[in-house]
Amino acid sequence: MKAVYKRMLLKLSGEALMGEQEFGISAKAIKIYANQIKEIHDLGIELAIVIGGGNIFRGLSGADQGVDRVTGDHMGMLATVINSLALQNAIEKLGIQTRVQTALDMPKVAEPFIKRKAIRHLEKGRVVIFGAGTGNPYFTTDTAAALRAIEINADVIAKATKVDGIYDKDPVKFSDAIKYDEVTYDEVLTKNLRVMDATAISLCRENSLPILVFNLLEEGNMKKVIIGEKIGTRVIEKYNE
Repeated sequence: MKAVYKRMLLKLSGEALMGEQEFGISAKAIKIYANQIKEIHDLGIELAIVIGGGNIFRGLSGADQGVDRVTGDHMGMLATVINSLALQNAIEKLGIQTRVQTALDMPKVAEPFIKRKAIRHLEKGRVVIFGAGTGNPYFTTDTAAALRAIEINADVIAKATKVDGIYDKDPVKFSDAIKYDEVTYDEVLTKNLRVMDATAISLCRENSLPILVFNLLEEGNMKKVIIGEKIGTRVIEKYNE
C-alpha cells in the first residue's frame, strides 16, 4: 500500500476533539484520531497538524459576550495550544515522536515556530503540531493551516470535517444538497461554500496547494486520503480538460 503524498498538513477543528461532549476534550475521540494518525505515519508520511480551539474558546464568540476581539482571539490561540498538547500526548502514547510548535512564545510549554526546524522534525519522522494559529488576531486557524502548509512545502491540506465533502448547501439541513467531487478555488469563493475562510482559500489558490475535504468521523478515512482513494471533495486550481 503506497501513499500518493509525501508531506501532508492535517487541519482538525477544535470541535472534532469534543466527540459526543458539548465542551472540552473527549479522551475517546482524541484516541481515535491518534490511531488514525499512526496509521498514516506508519506509511512513511511526513505529517504536520493544525488544530482549532472552538471546543474551548472561540474569539468571535467571545466578542459576542463583550470580550475585546483581540483579547478573545488570543484566548482562542491559547485554546489551540491546549488541544495541541492533548493530541501530542495521545500520539506519543502510541510510540510516535511528536513536537508542538507555537506562534506565541511559550518556551516552557512548546517550541517556537521555526520553519527550518519544523521541516527537520518532519524529515526525521516526527509529527509536528502547530499551535496558536498565526499568532495574530483576526486570522483563523484555517488561514494558519494554509500558511503553515505553504511554509513547510506540504503536498496537500487534508481538511477533516463532520461531513463527507463539500456540498452546495448544508447537507444536515437540506436533503437535496449536492456534493462536489471536485471544485475550484474560484468556485469556493464565488459560491461562498464556506469550507475554509476566504483568506485561506486565496493563499492555497495563489500557491496551487490542493485541499482535500473528508469525513474524519469514519475510521480509516485518513488512510484512504493518503493512498489516493476518491473520497470527500478535492479543491483544485482548474478542472482537467
